[in-house]
Amino acid sequence: MATTTPTHPVDDVPPTRHLLAFGLQHVLAMYAGAVAVPLIVGGALRLPPADLAYLITADLLVCGIATLIQCVGVWRFGVRLPIMQGCTFAAVSPMVLIGTEGGGLPAIYGSVIVAGLAIMLLAPVFGRLLRFFPPLVTGTVILIIGLSLLPVAGNWAAGGVGASDFGAPRNLALAAFVLLVVVGVQRFAPVFLSRIAVLVGIVVGLTVAVPLGFTDFGAVGDADWLGISTPFHFGAPAFHLSAILSMLVVALVTMTETTGDLIAVGELTGREVRPRSLADGLRADGFSTVLGGVFNTFPYTAYAQNVGLVGMTRVRSRWVVAAAGGMLVLLGLLPKLGAVVAAIPAPVLGGAGLVMFGTVAASGLRTLARVEFRGNDNLTVVAVSVAVGLLPVGVPTVYAEFPEWFRTVMNSGISAGCLTAITLNLLFNHRRARAGSADAESGGLPGGGVDEGVEEPRGEAR
Repeated sequence: MATTTPTHPVDDVPPTRHLLAFGLQHVLAMYAGAVAVPLIVGGALRLPPADLAYLITADLLVCGIATLIQCVGVWRFGVRLPIMQGCTFAAVSPMVLIGTEGGGLPAIYGSVIVAGLAIMLLAPVFGRLLRFFPPLVTGTVILIIGLSLLPVAGNWAAGGVGASDFGAPRNLALAAFVLLVVVGVQRFAPVFLSRIAVLVGIVVGLTVAVPLGFTDFGAVGDADWLGISTPFHFGAPAFHLSAILSMLVVALVTMTETTGDLIAVGELTGREVRPRSLADGLRADGFSTVLGGVFNTFPYTAYAQNVGLVGMTRVRSRWVVAAAGGMLVLLGLLPKLGAVVAAIPAPVLGGAGLVMFGTVAASGLRTLARVEFRGNDNLTVVAVSVAVGLLPVGVPTVYAEFPEWFRTVMNSGISAGCLTAITLNLLFNHRRARAGSADAESGGLPGGGVDEGVEEPRGEAR
């Protein structure tokens, strides 16, 4: 009898109704972050409302296309894991500087296109660096990702940064209510509902928020039904050396962040990210960034908040996130639908975000549980990396007096913590072991294995 190979959960296609519900949950989880970048950059450049709306719809369209490429995969583009793509916050400060002082939007888009091409060229190089990401490093990076995102959820819960009623008890009460609904649904509801606990929490929270005056849908009536993004809407790209150099630094940062996110999703889904698949994922990032420069938007990266959603719901299908990408394409083509999603109040997103981002941090702890901490310096690697990663999160102005390139790298807690973890792991676990150890006798790490050098205490014989 012929036997069939069982389908990996990543490749499983759920029923249509489940696909749509799970996909919508991913869209709601990342929407606020996705539109924040064009809002910040467009606001800093003092664009008129029509241009600002155009930036948002273009961003949503390319977010959807980028997500589809990453999940479905086209040739050597796409990691083929449940990865949601969105604009990177690491590029905000450089883009604002370029836009206000270095040539406006054409200079931004020129530098974004060059950065995307550089990412595609460097993708195979980063793929070969995967051996420097053993569980010690990946667990630390996943933990930092979750912890660095928690303040975002906290700001949402308080009403959103800049809100006139920021921190009002009613905002926090609504966020707490949504949090309780999410936890309650996950604990007591049937299996299907428990897997869309975040979506249920957001819908219930929105149902309560509207009559209490937390939001209104007035902007929905003003939005157009159809909006099509055209290449180079704001003019032909301009290529300025200073702008390109600053965006290349951003490219390295986003590649580091994406590497951490891809490894995290690989851990959560049970499909190991190998050098080739990592390179494919980064290559998709680069192509999406080039696409962003052409279609009037910005650099793209994997979104960590959706990593947390994968871990929380335990829905590992990449086709779920591909469905979410399709929804983003629709939102980019139908501004009225986008306006409906944008009307969800921040406290509702905050209550759901606390669960999702906390799940990311907990996943990092689960990975670190596989690491040996006795008789070695692995605890120091984790401690210093977490400290460096959370420093700009707790004190956002800590590097305010440093050069722009330094701030671009270190103001991202994820990239700062990731670089620190890699460096310290190299220092403690990838050098010749101290005299007297079994590794010293063999001239290095046995068999060239990275995990062995991390997992086994230094100085103990095998």
